[in-house]
Amino acid sequence: MKTRMKLLEVVPEAYKAMFGLEKYINGTELSKTHKHLIKIRASQINGCAFCINMHTEEARKDGETEKRIYTLNAWWDTNYFTSEERALLALTEEVTRITGKVSDETYENAVNLLGEKYVANAIIAIMAINAWNRMSVTTHMMPE
Repeated sequence: MKTRMKLLEVVPEAYKAMFGLEKYINGTELSKTHKHLIKIRASQINGCAFCINMHTEEARKDGETEKRIYTLNAWWDTNYFTSEERALLALTEEVTRITGKVSDETYENAVNLLGEKYVANAIIAIMAINAWNRMSVTTHMMPE
C-alpha cells in the first residue's frame, strides 16, 4: 500500500491545531497508562497500523507490559486491567464505535470510578486519537 498524501505537508495548519489538542491532553491529569490504553485500543478498533505501532512503542518505553499490550484487544476476558482501566476501555470502545451510542451504564461507571473531569478529559483524548486514526487510515500512513 502506498501513502496517498502527507497531510502534514499539505495542510500544516491542521496538524498544528491537532498538536494543540495533544498538548492540552498531555497537560491533563490523565495518567500516562490511561492515555496509552485509550490510544492503542481506539487504534486497534479503527485498524490504524501507524498509530498502533507508534503508541505501543511509547507505552513500552513508559513501562507497559507486553502481556497487557497483547491482550488489550480482549481486555474484558483478562484480569490484567484495573476497574478504572476497564471503565476507560469500555468508554473508548463505545465512543470509537459511536453509532451504537455510549450507554448510560458505561458512562456512569466511568464517572463513578474516575470523576466527571477525568472522564471529560478522557473523552477528549478518545476524540483526538480517533481523528488521528482517521487521518492515518485515509491517507495510508505506514509505520516505519
